[in-house]
Amino acid sequence: MRILIVAPEQIPVPPVLGGSVEISILALAKELARRHEVTVVSRRHKRYGSFSRIDGVAIHRVPTGSPAAYLSQVKRWLAGRKFDRIQIDNRPRFVGPIKRMCPDTPVSLFLHSLTFVSPPYLSRTSAARCLSKADLIVANSASLQSRLSARFPAVAGKIRKMWLGVDTARFTPKAGSSASGAFTVLFAGRIIPRKGVPVLLKAVKLARARAPRPIRVILAGGSPNRGYMRRMKRLSARLGIRARFLGTVPHRRIHRVYQQADAFVCPSQKHEAFGLVNVEAMSAGLPVIASSNGGIKEIVRHYRNGLLVSDYRNPKAFADAIVLLMSHRELYERLRRQAREDCLSRFSWGAAAQRLGEIYESGGDR
Repeated sequence: MRILIVAPEQIPVPPVLGGSVEISILALAKELARRHEVTVVSRRHKRYGSFSRIDGVAIHRVPTGSPAAYLSQVKRWLAGRKFDRIQIDNRPRFVGPIKRMCPDTPVSLFLHSLTFVSPPYLSRTSAARCLSKADLIVANSASLQSRLSARFPAVAGKIRKMWLGVDTARFTPKAGSSASGAFTVLFAGRIIPRKGVPVLLKAVKLARARAPRPIRVILAGGSPNRGYMRRMKRLSARLGIRARFLGTVPHRRIHRVYQQADAFVCPSQKHEAFGLVNVEAMSAGLPVIASSNGGIKEIVRHYRNGLLVSDYRNPKAFADAIVLLMSHRELYERLRRQAREDCLSRFSWGAAAQRLGEIYESGGDR
């Protein structure tokens, strides 16, 4: 099968720093290329040439700009080329124009969140119109599938679920976990209000008073708002906790940061469709303490491979979970082992690509 994947206009493939959508596109494309002929069209970037081939995936790069300008370039590149399946990632507006251009080719829309089917990007009416043009819609979790189906019931019958994955060969456990010294809690992601960094920082302060060891925090991620980042650093200082703000860490190096930690905390305050950082942490052998919302609950299983926090707006709930892990070594070791095993069996990119391939080969009937 000849598959074309159309990436968004914002970040190149491969991503220079990070971008979960673009990370997913390339990882899935490389796995699909084991059985299919896979092409990715992405935005141009000064670091890359207009064409490259990575692990069997042909990547063509076109000029970018606004979404409309980029779409125009994609259509110009697509003219005269034939594919058996076209996948558009996270850009509902692209579906109609590309489907009109290739009326005989199944066009699927791969959604990674609700962001681009919600205001201010699209009104509900406009989003429904865009979704109706797709032959198939792929959601990266059952939670996202459910929300899309409820919001857009007319297209519910053509939505399929598949989980994302992780590079289990790169995200591996460190040689040994420390039972002494400071207990290191890691956060990875954008430093923005919805990610819950203040909840984490306050939780560490509360946990420190009861913890059997000192606690330190590593925060890996940048922020589009410098003022907000400064406020988080001031909050950390005011609380008197040991926190290192690493800023944006290129994804090609982020696995090394996971290996510096003893546990991972994901205190998201709003719906997360999947949460790629959680499977990365689990693959690295870290027990995950995460908000019990959205697709996170499909990945992190309470007392199986991590701990879920239902009262996730309450710093004390996260503090209790941190202290529990620090105080019960047997529980800690069992969770971290199971987290790694679950990634190997359920959340590898190979497993994700197999599911996507099955969806496409069956014409969306699975």
